[in-house]
Amino acid sequence: MTTKQELGKIKEIIKEFFEKMTIPVEIKIENPKEETLPVNLKTEEPQFLIGEGGQTLLETQRLLKLIIRKKTEKSFYIDLDINGYKKKKIEYLKQLARSVANEVALSKKEKTLSPMPAYERRIIHLELADRENITTESIGQEPERKIIIKPYP
Repeated sequence: MTTKQELGKIKEIIKEFFEKMTIPVEIKIENPKEETLPVNLKTEEPQFLIGEGGQTLLETQRLLKLIIRKKTEKSFYIDLDINGYKKKKIEYLKQLARSVANEVALSKKEKTLSPMPAYERRIIHLELADRENITTESIGQEPERKIIIKPYP
């Protein structure tokens, strides 16, 4: 997908982006996985770049993808994480999914989770996909779309 030289150029583009924003960051680009380029940042004030519910992080990720695509003429997905926020969030969502699914399986009563973005709902659906005693369904319209976890009939 990308050579070491291309990865170096991408790292420079990211570095320049944050320098212009006057935000000091430490950048680590991991080995690309298929069409995804994992980029991990470390910074002193992560909450500024993460935003409420990770919204600023998602917008920064989208913006960086557009800038890098324009400057390199390469098309791929950037998976931006700041101080391990996404990793922790994914683990939290998986634990939430298992916990609520266990509760639903025992009580035989459905539970509705709070509204969440599509990528978070996807994590929950995938985490529970192999469970035979429950089923999941997304309902509602964005941004109020949420998951219902139901006992399997």
